[in-house]
Amino acid sequence: MRPLGYGLLAWGLGLLLAGACAKEPPPVDPEAYVLAIPAGFPAPEIPADNALTVSRIQLGKRLFYDPLLSRDSSLSCATCHKQSLAFADHLNTTPGIEGRPGTRNAPSLANVAYQKHLLREGGVPTLEMQVFVPIQEHNEFDFNILQVAKRMNRMPEYVELAQLAYGRAPDPFVITRAIAAFERTLLSGDSSFDRWMYQGNTAALPASAQRGFVLFNSERLGCNPCHEGFLFTTQEFANNGLYTQYPDSGRLRLTGLESDRALFKIPSLRQVALTAPYMHDGSLPSLNAVLDHYQSGGKNHPNKSVLLRPFTLTAQERADVLAFLNSLSDTNFLQNPAFH
Repeated sequence: MRPLGYGLLAWGLGLLLAGACAKEPPPVDPEAYVLAIPAGFPAPEIPADNALTVSRIQLGKRLFYDPLLSRDSSLSCATCHKQSLAFADHLNTTPGIEGRPGTRNAPSLANVAYQKHLLREGGVPTLEMQVFVPIQEHNEFDFNILQVAKRMNRMPEYVELAQLAYGRAPDPFVITRAIAAFERTLLSGDSSFDRWMYQGNTAALPASAQRGFVLFNSERLGCNPCHEGFLFTTQEFANNGLYTQYPDSGRLRLTGLESDRALFKIPSLRQVALTAPYMHDGSLPSLNAVLDHYQSGGKNHPNKSVLLRPFTLTAQERADVLAFLNSLSDTNFLQNPAFH
């Protein structure tokens, strides 16, 4: 008969061996980045050659706020796209270096990861390609991305970040992809409307905004055909009768087609209450002015959308529509420390 102590010893050794054979938890990858996708939003498409990592986003954020992207080192991406304004601007058009006049209103970058076409005429298909535009544009940064890379290569911290993020020294590949990686993190989906619609909080949206949402989707106002889905835009191109003659030829610049004259990309309405002034040229100063324009049915233009037609609103209905538009504001987005 074995002594009692032998059984206890064998039991203890068994536990020890079992513990030794147990699988160790996988190590945490310090570079892993999990995109915080809002409720009700799909996952955005991310290029295989620019998967999101901590170091790529860190490098892109630094470049986004660094004026070395402009020829005289006076302007950065953040000059036109301010976080406090949902990464838009409060000016009709933002001046470039040396006070050179801007030509278009700076759109919000909120949820830009979902945009299928960039720029007002939709001529740029990816965020990576878009980075080239302000850098080389004469009235914006008036610079050359190769010169930007030379500046970065003289700065040890940028060289180190580029090697960590992409395994190479700063060059156009690194610059364009890093900024695009950061911009893809600018997701906004925590407005009172989102809490009501997607997060199950039935008390989040005031009754006035709920009535405004019904009006917004009504056939009488006709907003929904252009501003639908979780982004409140079809991302198509349209003429909304802002002028009878447009100084800006819009999508015609890209296609050369007369049928595309003065057509511009339909903007998302997310954060719309925070991004005045409105329209491609910033010519309408307030949401009330926008409602006045659409109530009128717009001015005659050969390419004006057939969806536009005059309508009337009572004072209460106008207040309700404005309440709905204001409910699309995500104020947490304006203060998120991850974006600055």
